[in-house]
Amino acid sequence: PSPLNYGGFPKSVCTSLNECICHGIPDTTELREGDIINVDVTVYLNGYHGDTSRTICVGKVTDEVQRLVDVTEKSLAEAIKICKPGTPVRKIGATIHAIADEAGFGVVEKFVGHGVGKEFHSGPTVRHHRNNDPGVLVKGQTFTIEPMLTIGRTADRMWRDGWTAVTADGKWTAQCEHTLLITDDGVEILTASPMKKTERFPAKEATAA
Repeated sequence: PSPLNYGGFPKSVCTSLNECICHGIPDTTELREGDIINVDVTVYLNGYHGDTSRTICVGKVTDEVQRLVDVTEKSLAEAIKICKPGTPVRKIGATIHAIADEAGFGVVEKFVGHGVGKEFHSGPTVRHHRNNDPGVLVKGQTFTIEPMLTIGRTADRMWRDGWTAVTADGKWTAQCEHTLLITDDGVEILTASPMKKTERFPAKEATAA
């Protein structure tokens, strides 16, 4: 597990419950009907890191929370579809932000996607909100996209543990993440679930930022 002792992180995975944006530390908290929890897993295998996460609904959640989870997953899927050699990195954030805006959700700006491979964190920086960052995607690049959407405001508050980031207003948030590889004409999802049939596809045309 890549997270264990990384920068002093004490556990092997991150578990972020309800209003926790990211980097929650697993503890003895019991899950309740209606909760959501993001489980963020990174494994180091054969010299490479692979980073992925998903928000899981515990039993029946409210319609608003279910929509939050669904829109977060949609924003990731649509951002992945535009990835190919030559796509401006900023288009990823523009795509995610447009979907979040349409649904009335906020996009957390503080935490970003990143290059991943032989190193756990490297370039490029992948922002999930509208931005003017330079740079384009290139063949062979590996990186994460990991949007964090909120029901309320996007400002965060850090717990005393120095890791757990929660929404300042206490409203709930969802995240999902994949590690991606840029191919000749599109993108491959390196962390796709075995249950998913589509793991590699050419990119669609990106819309203007």
